Amino acid sequence: MASSSDTKQKQLPLKPIPGSYGLPFFGPIGDRHDYFYHQGRDAFFATRIKKNNSTVFRTNMPPGPFISSDPRVVALLDGASFPILFDNDKVEKRNVLDGTFMPTTSFTGGHRVCAYLDTAEPQHAALKRFFLGFLLSRKDTFVPLFRTTLSETFIEIEDQLSRKTGTAGFNDVFATASFNFMFRLLCDNKDPSETKLGSEGPKLFDTWLLFQLAPLATLGPPKIFNYLEDILLRTIPFPSWFTSSGYKKLYEAFSTSAVKVLDEAEQAGLKRSEACHNLVFMAGFNAYGGLKNQFPVVIKWVGLGGKKLHEELASEIRSVVKEEGGVTIQSLEKMSLLKSVVYEVLRIEPTVPYQYAKAREDLVIHSHDASFEVKKGEMLFGFQPFATKDPRIFDDPEEFLPRRFEGEGEKLLKHVLWGNGKETEEPSPGNKQCAGRNLVVLMCRLFLVEFFLRYDTFEFEFKSSAFGPAVTIKSLTKASTL
Repeated sequence: MASSSDTKQKQLPLKPIPGSYGLPFFGPIGDRHDYFYHQGRDAFFATRIKKNNSTVFRTNMPPGPFISSDPRVVALLDGASFPILFDNDKVEKRNVLDGTFMPTTSFTGGHRVCAYLDTAEPQHAALKRFFLGFLLSRKDTFVPLFRTTLSETFIEIEDQLSRKTGTAGFNDVFATASFNFMFRLLCDNKDPSETKLGSEGPKLFDTWLLFQLAPLATLGPPKIFNYLEDILLRTIPFPSWFTSSGYKKLYEAFSTSAVKVLDEAEQAGLKRSEACHNLVFMAGFNAYGGLKNQFPVVIKWVGLGGKKLHEELASEIRSVVKEEGGVTIQSLEKMSLLKSVVYEVLRIEPTVPYQYAKAREDLVIHSHDASFEVKKGEMLFGFQPFATKDPRIFDDPEEFLPRRFEGEGEKLLKHVLWGNGKETEEPSPGNKQCAGRNLVVLMCRLFLVEFFLRYDTFEFEFKSSAFGPAVTIKSLTKASTL
């Protein structure tokens, strides 16, 4: 029996996809300049929605010539059309992690790591099953290990505040914390300072990530230098030898320290070297690269929520911890406001905003108002913040509403999207959803729990950048009650 949703989709008018790619070479260059320099990211999409009177349209996406051989995409910018990107029976995810181009595999030891594999490739399921199994086997480690990491991190922030400047740089401190947590988790609680990495790990990963993803970003230079930056970043890909020595050091650190994990990989039928390169990628690109930006986003929105929200979070957290006798996964589940706040942060500012896939077959895609035919092989592109702030789904979508997902609001969780799936769906070997999805949610909750067990409120400031908010802590008010 057909659902009401299916019936509604069949009733939508079939329309040609609006928009244009422009002239070869010049069209992609023009769109690229609009995206980075003339309009900016959000305005680039908003103006094209208005011009085409459609949330589904054709456009070019960076980096374009000469790095990308084909920058043409069909953009999906609403909550109705976006989920087609998760349907692995209909779309292909081979080599599309970074969009319309792929960095050389020399950055990953010559391997196409799991994130670049399609679900139809046998090695994808093998690697994904290994990652999921590893995370499941360490589930009892997450809370105590991350709490220890957070304790060390808050001490560092307090030390910075006590110095003459009276401020603390949140991003750098939590970038180090994110790296240390993942290294300890993967390497049987071995501290990276005990290896040849010393304190270099975050810097090495930052450099490695930068040279892979540079064509997709702008440093926001003065206008006079815009086109110079565009030529430098997007004419030819950066060669991997810029980061080869640093990557070798990272690989060797994980190879010698994550012995138990790599033994498990071999027992699962994976080659040890391939498993290690995948481990480095997961730790650096997926985990460290995501978490170092996620925590500043969380503290930004909670900070903007104001003192009243801080009081409500502190009250709920301390009350539940007292009743439950400690901080556990079970006690976190009883903190309804905390859970809603974290989901609202993930909704309003997704850390990974872009999603790409190629049509496996001829498709019909549905927006709220129309249906569109897509041909096999066409590249689909979704900009997640527009889907998760769709006014046809969420009331006051641009507003941060801490209690949005409490009570009846939990029904909206199916519209909280990850890069490769919905919040209401689970990662599995047969899909592309991040293996550590649940761990990210858990860590965001734990971060706020530990924060409000220690502090009543805080003052901060932030600056927006291409790499997320840069947060400075100006003051912390120690907890008045426990």
